[in-house]
Amino acid sequence: MTGDVKERVAELRRQLEYHNWRYYVLDDPVISDSEYDRLLRELSRLEEQHPELVTPDSPTQRVGGAPRAEFGSVVHRVPLFSLANAYSEQELLDFDRRVREFAGEAEVEYVVELKIDGLAVSLTYENGVFVQGATRGDGVTGEDITANLRTVRALPLRLKPEAGAPGLLEVRGEVFMSKAAFLRLNETREEDGEPPFANPRNAAAGSLRQLDPKVTASRSLDVFLYGLGAAEGVEVDTHWELLEYLRQAGFKVNPHIRLVATIEEAIAYCLGWQLRRLELPYPIDGLVLKVNSLALQRALGSTAKSPRWAIAYKFPAEQAQTRIKEIQVSVGRTGVLTPTAIFEPPVQLAGTTVSRAVLHNEEIIRNRDIRVGDMVLVEKAGDIIPEVVASLPEQRSGMEQVFTMPKHCPACGAEVIRLPGEVASRCPNVSCPARLRESLEHFGSRAAMDIDGLGPALIAQLTERGLVKNIPDLYQLREEDLAALPRMGPKSARNLIQALEASKTRTWDRLLFALGIRYVGSTVAKTLAAHFPDLPALMAAGREELTAIPGVGPKVADSIYEFFAESRNRAIIERLAVAGLNLSRGQEQARPGALSGKTFVLTGTLSGLTRAEAQSAIEARGGRVAGSVSRATDYVVAGDKPGSKLEKARTLGIPVLSEEEFRRLLEL
Repeated sequence: MTGDVKERVAELRRQLEYHNWRYYVLDDPVISDSEYDRLLRELSRLEEQHPELVTPDSPTQRVGGAPRAEFGSVVHRVPLFSLANAYSEQELLDFDRRVREFAGEAEVEYVVELKIDGLAVSLTYENGVFVQGATRGDGVTGEDITANLRTVRALPLRLKPEAGAPGLLEVRGEVFMSKAAFLRLNETREEDGEPPFANPRNAAAGSLRQLDPKVTASRSLDVFLYGLGAAEGVEVDTHWELLEYLRQAGFKVNPHIRLVATIEEAIAYCLGWQLRRLELPYPIDGLVLKVNSLALQRALGSTAKSPRWAIAYKFPAEQAQTRIKEIQVSVGRTGVLTPTAIFEPPVQLAGTTVSRAVLHNEEIIRNRDIRVGDMVLVEKAGDIIPEVVASLPEQRSGMEQVFTMPKHCPACGAEVIRLPGEVASRCPNVSCPARLRESLEHFGSRAAMDIDGLGPALIAQLTERGLVKNIPDLYQLREEDLAALPRMGPKSARNLIQALEASKTRTWDRLLFALGIRYVGSTVAKTLAAHFPDLPALMAAGREELTAIPGVGPKVADSIYEFFAESRNRAIIERLAVAGLNLSRGQEQARPGALSGKTFVLTGTLSGLTRAEAQSAIEARGGRVAGSVSRATDYVVAGDKPGSKLEKARTLGIPVLSEEEFRRLLEL
């Protein structure tokens, strides 16, 4: 290994750390996402070639390490206590009076900060490098969540040079989830049959306590830093100066902090945010007042539970009473049946009129004993989602009705299923009108049947005009019908018909993936296609036979079995067979197999093919695609801007094909 490699690795890390800071802390990126990804890929490649250069603070380590069997414990060097709460102006005035009496001063400066509704954490840096992260726990001992915290992009793994490199720096902050990320996560959980999180705080806490850091990395967590624990070599006299130091060190500090000279200014700031909090993209549940002087903070000290120099002003909970007029059931794009309470009359909450609230699933309704006709308490969880907090059984008249989930889909009439271990009820009919558009988009996607031109806009026209009522209807379309649609014309219509015809030759594992069976991704589809000779054989398989296949667990097996148990789905398969689509391995083996036994490696960008298309073309002709070059490689296909794989191929004397040569080999 040369010194040039070490220097390049160090330079890449410096650039990536800088761009992380610009993007996640300042929200002001100066390079494109693709350029950032290029730098990260180059660093990953160099570290893969030279594993001795990998360090814990490398940007490549943010994706998370191996899942932890359990969380260890961390003893905080300085206790991380929770704050005492105030719920009124008078309680804030009483807090100020106690502080001024102790200090012997007429007025005391305070720093007022937004109280982020997330999970308190403590971060430890040694010589400028992040080494450990922990939850608050009981204030003295917390959980070691270092691996998960590394995945939070706004958290620097190394301090900026402006901060120096203190031997020890322990900072405190709040990890949180934005309102938009919270809504996306809950939508995904409900589609997967998992219970939704009650609010963003619970979502953030649950995400940080995942045993697999990769799950945490997928949850879009963020962090604001606001305090100091133990430290060496940090010279500041006030809390305001400390926040400025944290900002210079590369930490994300909330921009809405205010230094005030009197308690009256602090109260006015709190009351102002009580009205404005809905404008924020993240949840807050109050504000925090902190004595600005660190010397006075130390003199005031703490009680057994909380510091005497800070207090949290909590916003009052906003609730309303109303009656549930009815519970409506809708069908989502993945077939999930969702009950929704309709209120009479509508109520005002957090600045909006609320006329309905999602009840999520039958289990929640049963546990909270919510009935049609009930008087209920309603609030907005995290100021975002209207929620029925509780029923008021003492106000019942006896006319209320217990709710039960319908046995048949309200959109298509299919028998509703509920898989073992799930709380969600589902419509299994892939052609259900309520989920048809999503099914068609997935069916025609590149990784599935790759029907060029079948995009969301065209699908909307086809379904709205009744030309396509299920997946097989695609193969009954005529050029004249398509040409008459807005923004189509004869040429576009002809191209789509040709794309549909070409899709009939896709391998049957891609058809299986295209059907949109829950838990059956492209990898599972290939596993099943390798085990069964054709789709009818898979359809006839029982649960026990399916679970005996490596990589197919009980949840996947149940999903496959229930999908094919639905008569409407079996009818779909029959019509696709009549249309001429490939349903068996035998059909594939009858196709050209000139690349049988050959191993290819792809590098760079191909102008006329995506990476997935090139791989599918190779596999359809009996070849395989590998991720790295070795002496077992038969060909390397080099597109535009190839990487190190090209250089290694030349070193090993492996044939390199241009895109044109590759196409000729495939006879495309």
